[in-house]
Amino acid sequence: MRYLPRCLAALLPQLPSDSEVVLVDNGSIDGAAQWVQSTHPMVRVVRLQQNLGFAGGINAGIRAARGDLLLLFNDDAFAEPGMIDALLSAAAVHPQIAAFAGVLTFAHQPDCVASAGIRARRDGLALDLWVGRSVTEIPSVITPVMGVSGGLALLRRSLINDIGLLEGSFFNYLEDVDFAWRALLRGWEAAVVPLARAQHVYSASAGQGSPFKQRLLGRNRIAAIVRCFPDTLLVRYLPAILGYDALAIVYAVATRQSAIIAGRIEALRQMQNLLDQRRVIQARNTAPIATFARWLESTPAPWSLLVEQRRLDAILAERTLV
Repeated sequence: MRYLPRCLAALLPQLPSDSEVVLVDNGSIDGAAQWVQSTHPMVRVVRLQQNLGFAGGINAGIRAARGDLLLLFNDDAFAEPGMIDALLSAAAVHPQIAAFAGVLTFAHQPDCVASAGIRARRDGLALDLWVGRSVTEIPSVITPVMGVSGGLALLRRSLINDIGLLEGSFFNYLEDVDFAWRALLRGWEAAVVPLARAQHVYSASAGQGSPFKQRLLGRNRIAAIVRCFPDTLLVRYLPAILGYDALAIVYAVATRQSAIIAGRIEALRQMQNLLDQRRVIQARNTAPIATFARWLESTPAPWSLLVEQRRLDAILAERTLV
């Protein structure tokens, strides 16, 4: 309820008249479902008895929806004017593209980009595209991207039918990275639509840097790499992948953030299951290795990530109650 009224007030007027709106009530306890049903009867509410996380909630919404174009949108995001038109126009003009990312800006700094899709490095680290850049500095035209962020994305039903839903076991974080990599393995294309923008309350659910988030990021990073990296690239970049995790563990020890280590241990305990999933996913790989490899950026010096993190922390430090 904290952000939902503002979210719907900005989003609903932009939708075409024949749109279907599905709200997933992910085991909430603040009366959000009842409020929506009484104030917005056109919204179809899917109630989950327990919190299934972002991945499980999105999957429930996709299963309930009937459209061929599916807009994923966070309840802590506020659509800027023209967002829907920009996404639908892009989908109409580019029928070969299966997923379109919008640009999420920081709600407290709406001229600063929080995410415009996903980029990734050869060490398996996935990052937000264009984070920290001014909206005046980003391209103005539709631009290819490795993958779309789950908080603001337009997907074609044909993509879902081919590669499946988000991986529910991820619960929160990096499920969209796993989804993007599975799409690449099947040769699907994605793009970012710079004129489709929404203001987003960054990490409103779990909190930036919280132990909960750190644990899931560590666990899901390993899970996504094991599941999705093609054999050739996994062997080629394994030293870089292991090197990143080694540095992450050293950092965790030095800063006493045990959740960073706990998440990785949890992934190792699930390794047999992950390897079973890998066999299924890789068996359906139909794209050339180059299709996947072209999106993996070179790994910079270790301290560069700390510089990026401090920049993000400085942006978030300026946030007051939104």
